[in-house]
Amino acid sequence: MEGQEIMKARDYILAKQIQWARNHGINLIGSKGGRGRLAYTQKLEENLFEPLSSSTCKALSEGDGGELNGIPAKMQAVHSSSALGANIFQYWQKINQPEIIAHACGFCKRSTNDSINIQFEVKYSIDERFAKAPNIDVVLENRDSARHKVYAIESKFTEPYGGRRHGGIKEKYLDLEIWEKIPQLHKVAISISPDDGEYTYLHAAQLIKHILGLMKAFGKRSFRLCYLWYDALGYEGWKHRGEIEKFMTLAKSDGILIHSLSYQELIIKLANKYQDVHPEYVEYISTRYL
Repeated sequence: MEGQEIMKARDYILAKQIQWARNHGINLIGSKGGRGRLAYTQKLEENLFEPLSSSTCKALSEGDGGELNGIPAKMQAVHSSSALGANIFQYWQKINQPEIIAHACGFCKRSTNDSINIQFEVKYSIDERFAKAPNIDVVLENRDSARHKVYAIESKFTEPYGGRRHGGIKEKYLDLEIWEKIPQLHKVAISISPDDGEYTYLHAAQLIKHILGLMKAFGKRSFRLCYLWYDALGYEGWKHRGEIEKFMTLAKSDGILIHSLSYQELIIKLANKYQDVHPEYVEYISTRYL
């Protein structure tokens, strides 16, 4: 109706997560403790399906996102992308079955048994001249004999719907020799340098940097990359999906093994297949994130 205010995607996701906390008797605090919107758990463990393992905690501490810094920590936000990733992926590392989540993410066939480890906040250097390497949210490491050495995942929760413009590609990235192997993505990089006026919801520059780092580490055809995002109804979700499809088409035309998947699709796959075998895990992720 004309004049009716439509709820923003980020506000809807946040409201849903706040209600999840209330339904489970979890008291929330503000981003500054007594100040700010009440959207942070008092303890980190309250925001997680299970406590962080020592290896996950170490990886998050060393990552550039500062997820465990501050009081409360960023990861204590009910809308934390880092918490979402840990809640979905760490369980399969704990029970030593990373191949199950690899298949559910669409990386391989169910009979494939290549994946042997799951890591968070993994860095692959693009060039020795650059002081920092981009952090890939989740990496499934495979056996040495596997065709694809890693399955990499860039994870998004509310970030696409935050209303902030994404940064572009700095000019220092545009003269690398590696661009010869991915000419279409080179054109995209040029078009979003130094500012990105082309993509509003998809952080294209970040995905391109991940591709450059993975190519430097493993070569063009020895990795697979998944853009795993939280879908939203309405105009913002529709626009985001359109930008994803546009970027995927260009990257695939360069021969990059990349695909996209929504968290909702992933959770439904896991619920349909493993409700009886992993009931507590499936109940947690489905009641919280569907």
